Amino acid sequence: MITVYPKKDESDEQFLKRFTRKVAKSGVLADYKAKRYFTSKAEQRRLDKKKAIRRAAKKRRERRER
Repeated sequence: MITVYPKKDESDEQFLKRFTRKVAKSGVLADYKAKRYFTSKAEQRRLDKKKAIRRAAKKRRERRER
């Protein structure tokens, strides 16, 4: 569970932005979206493999740019 308290002299926009960043960083929202629907183990393996291929391609692109 994420708890965020407003700091002294912090605007509502800054507080909301800080909260949003903490939620994104903790992975709570991503986890919720992943568990929203049932995925079989085979489908999860396919998705994980697809993500790994995309990560590897991204790393290759980043290395070429240097």
